Amino acid sequence: MHHLLRKQVIFPVILFFVATGSLHAQYMKEIYRPYHDDMTYYFGLSLGYNSTFLNFNRSPAFTQTDSIIVAEPGRSGGVTMGLLATARLNEHFQFRINPLLVIGGAKYLAYTLKTTSPGEAPNQLQTLPATVVSFPFQVKFNSDRIRNFRTYMMAGLKYDIDLSSNSTARSNQDLIKLSRTDYGYELGLGFNFYLPFVTISPEIKISNGLANLHRPDPNLKYSNVLDRIYSRMVVFSIHFED
Repeated sequence: MHHLLRKQVIFPVILFFVATGSLHAQYMKEIYRPYHDDMTYYFGLSLGYNSTFLNFNRSPAFTQTDSIIVAEPGRSGGVTMGLLATARLNEHFQFRINPLLVIGGAKYLAYTLKTTSPGEAPNQLQTLPATVVSFPFQVKFNSDRIRNFRTYMMAGLKYDIDLSSNSTARSNQDLIKLSRTDYGYELGLGFNFYLPFVTISPEIKISNGLANLHRPDPNLKYSNVLDRIYSRMVVFSIHFED
């Protein structure tokens, strides 16, 4: 029985590795779409996951107040969907536009209060829902293609519009006010896997805002203790390119 069970386990494992090795050898042997990189331009789709948080400086009022003893940013995740347009500049450089819709990834700040009002909890969370339309403009530097594989690095600028800035939740008088628009820079690394009919490109990038998003409100104690607020995002995407 033990010998039979061992055969039932080992044989499928060997078969799996033989099949995988055969497919890998075939993938590396045949070059798919060898003239794709010579195209003047091409298009694609993007799907991804992002991790968003806020980076801020505390104002002098933070050390002067006795009501708030801790203020720190929180991190949350969301989904990105977008389009892709790539234009060839030369053998190694490309220009790319990648407009994205970022759904979720609510920004929030956590506070610990030293003194509280009646009925007020000592731990407070300022949650700011966000749905962002992002317009990145990027330059890619591509390595030499190795059969059906290539790596690339990219850098660029972005302009963001927060569609949730005027929502009912964000208009609450007790919430911190953030600007509707943002701009910043992006840096990333990716890989191109050439298949018979599509190129699949997993990519990771950091996207940092340069604009001060904070719209101070001296009447709001949660806003009064903060100075400048910047957006930060890490995005993992998979691009499906023509």
